Amino acid sequence: MSRIFASAPGRICLFGDHQDYLNLPVIACAIDRMMQLEAVENGSDFFELILPDLNQSIALPIAADLSTIETGNYFKTALKVLRKRGIVPTKGYQLTISSDIPVNAGLSSSSALTIVWISFLVSAFGKGKKLSPTELALLAYETEVIEQQSSGGKMDQFSISLGNSIYLDTKTDHVISFEHVDLKLIVGVSGLQKDTFGTLAHLKTNAIESIGKVAEKIPNFDITQVKENQIQEVTDLVDQSLKPYLYAAIKNHLITKAAKREFEKKRLDHKVIGQLMNEHHHVLKTQLKITPALMDRMIDNANEAGALGSKIVGSGGGGCIVAIAAEDNEQKIIDQIKAAGAKAAFCVNISTGATSNKTL
Repeated sequence: MSRIFASAPGRICLFGDHQDYLNLPVIACAIDRMMQLEAVENGSDFFELILPDLNQSIALPIAADLSTIETGNYFKTALKVLRKRGIVPTKGYQLTISSDIPVNAGLSSSSALTIVWISFLVSAFGKGKKLSPTELALLAYETEVIEQQSSGGKMDQFSISLGNSIYLDTKTDHVISFEHVDLKLIVGVSGLQKDTFGTLAHLKTNAIESIGKVAEKIPNFDITQVKENQIQEVTDLVDQSLKPYLYAAIKNHLITKAAKREFEKKRLDHKVIGQLMNEHHHVLKTQLKITPALMDRMIDNANEAGALGSKIVGSGGGGCIVAIAAEDNEQKIIDQIKAAGAKAAFCVNISTGATSNKTL
């Protein structure tokens, strides 16, 4: 009887929050908080999914009806996506899926879960097929975004599948991997629940509308070509209500490009990266207004404790922050984030990507 193991890391967006759904680039990294899956044949015609962290157990028939799938059911959606490619379950397994990635916290636990599930299905029923990290990322993206018609982008799936720190051009799927990045990262967990889908839909709709309004007045308008000294001129072309979304899209793209130039250098200047991270967060806070008061206190405390830079992570409205520490102040930053009222704070390391293996 075969046994299959799969793992996938969480991820942190360093630069480019609320950019990937606009086909703009992002810089993200995988972190060593992991989703782990272990599967063993159970001699039945269903999957027994055991989720101890959530105190849940799910029975899913291998021939489940996939004609109607409820929102957020990535288990069934992935079955549908893989069935189109001839990967069809033929026997049941008992699967235990555990994780130390905080749930609904902006570290992409849902994408990590999707990726270990897809990795398992391909290992079990793919007849020897091996997925490249990019193929795995695109299958997860199809599952979570295209089939579910969500407002997300490709950042989560690519950063988790490929691992390390990456620059992702979400329009072309071109990836630059930064192997030398050695940032000391601290995650602060607010404990505030966030409405990921609602927040993304609201911000995406307004950003796309604002860009469309400019395109009506400037033929062949390309937001990626706007320079710093042109931001005021361009944002004046839209109504006041849309200005923050357009400004954020342009400014955050410029910040991400500046960060890319720093990451491409042989020696990374942590102070410059920290300054750019603070600039990025300022836009997220003042223009998109996605940081609750608690998370503002966490970020302020982190920076006052000596963090080189700090920002909210993920869709916003709750979840986590990330701070860049210097050589000797990690514990001080952790203590001050907790003192602000955080549920938890801890160091993370940049991690390799998703893995899977099968034993007999």
